[in-house]
Amino acid sequence: MNLLVIEDDVRTAGYIAAAFRQIGNHVACETDGRTGYERVASGAFDVLVVDIMLPSMDGLEIVRRLRADGFTAPVLILSARASAEEKIAGLEAGADDYLAKPFSVAELVARVQTVLRRVNRSVESVLRAGDLEMNLVTHRVTRGGAVLDLQPLEYQLLEYLLRNRGRVVTRKTIMESVWHYSFDPSTNVVETRMSRLRDKIETDPRCRLIRTVRGVGYVLA
Repeated sequence: MNLLVIEDDVRTAGYIAAAFRQIGNHVACETDGRTGYERVASGAFDVLVVDIMLPSMDGLEIVRRLRADGFTAPVLILSARASAEEKIAGLEAGADDYLAKPFSVAELVARVQTVLRRVNRSVESVLRAGDLEMNLVTHRVTRGGAVLDLQPLEYQLLEYLLRNRGRVVTRKTIMESVWHYSFDPSTNVVETRMSRLRDKIETDPRCRLIRTVRGVGYVLA
């Protein structure tokens, strides 16, 4: 994923960039509103994180202009302004989500991934990775033409991995997105369920699909 952060606080931008780079994303940063707006035209960005209070051009104006230009990728607004009216103004300008400062970087990562999943979900009915296929209408999962018998949680876990294929997903985001629980770092439920899923879809050790990224999470190749 290519992410552009438009944030004039260098320290905040650095924290955001580090968090997304840690899970395998490419991140560019701009501290000026007008420069950030112009940067969008020069790169293929999958998502933008935009502060409102910026020099040269504020975040709301950036979003309005980009939407008028036909830019369709998700945009998440950051702002110290936290009233309902200000959040509504951000969403009406064309943002997909609005996060008030101060914020948790982990929550920002989760929100960006949720927005991307929502966008991807609207255009796909069959998910694929190599010879693995998941039909979202019939709930039928096959690999190499053979039907796989998955438990409901295994199906949901595999769907989450397929929707994020090629991206590293953390144990925290898996727990919150599949189980819908707050992450408990002491639990090994993710590892246990992932092991069972692998046993069912990776019967041939030469044809692995799920890779463990040590200290971070998992990626479906």
